[in-house]
Amino acid sequence: MLDFSVTFVITIINIVILCFILRAILFKPVTKFITERTQRVQDSIFQAEKNKATALKMLEQYENRLKNAEEEADIIIRTAHEQAENDAGKIILESKREAERITESARAKLETDRIAAMTLFKAEAATLVLSAAGHLIGKELYGPEQRRFAVETLDKIITDSGKQNV
Repeated sequence: MLDFSVTFVITIINIVILCFILRAILFKPVTKFITERTQRVQDSIFQAEKNKATALKMLEQYENRLKNAEEEADIIIRTAHEQAENDAGKIILESKREAERITESARAKLETDRIAAMTLFKAEAATLVLSAAGHLIGKELYGPEQRRFAVETLDKIITDSGKQNV
């Protein structure tokens, strides 16, 4: 029986020594490796969460910039449209003024031409009246006094007929 007990004790001692050796050689490095790996995984998860937060923040900033850009584009379009309407109004107003100026200029020219034609008509009519009157009375009436009298008479006739037409 002693054999059995010595073998048993030696086996137990071997097992204890093997446990210490395995613990020193295998368990500590494996535990250290597992702990380090766990730490790396946790660091990776932390870094991923941090990157996700940064990405969400950047996405929010991008969306805000996009919204601001759209608002600025709307403001620019609205401003350009208002400017175009103002410019169109100014062009139309300027065109109307130019048309009025041209019309007024044409009226003034027409009035000048009418006055010149009337003056020419009066001179020719005075000559004809003097000539006809001279033939009727049998003498020549071409002096400056007779011409002045004929022009005054024509002016009076034209003025009187103008008052009757009004």
